[in-house]
Amino acid sequence: MSESFVVRLATPADADTVASHRARMFRDMGDVPPNLFDEFRGKAKVAIEDMLARGEYVGWLASPDGAFDNIIGGAGLQLQRSLPRPFSSARGTKVSDGRFGVIINVFTEPEWRRRGVAELLLRQIIEWAQAERVDRIILHASEEARSLYERLGFVASNEMRLALD
Repeated sequence: MSESFVVRLATPADADTVASHRARMFRDMGDVPPNLFDEFRGKAKVAIEDMLARGEYVGWLASPDGAFDNIIGGAGLQLQRSLPRPFSSARGTKVSDGRFGVIINVFTEPEWRRRGVAELLLRQIIEWAQAERVDRIILHASEEARSLYERLGFVASNEMRLALD
């Protein structure tokens, strides 16, 4: 028997849920020590609420069908602008409009993992981004999620990072 899930757009009222997912995701990856968890979650809530209200962040939340108050997963797209750039896709090389998104906050409650929740959320993001004419979407993949992203068509890139104090 196949499980059925429903997905809805997040609102500023969902900022606490999204912030909790974000903090737990980073904690699960070992990036947030216990003594910083509450501070991180609180700062994330304020930022997410503001970005949702401004339309700089678009979030999706998943629930089991018929249990809409039971949020079991979420994911979001942080919208950004950049200078136009050439890029290649399956349809050839073109010049971007400079709109791109960063997929963030991909989180599924542990007891709901490996049931298609994250894939459903990611497909919603991809569909929305295509409809909104976003040039490209990027993400940072954990080892555990890499195969899902590759299955959806994401490819590794040459991005490098420098952390500044």
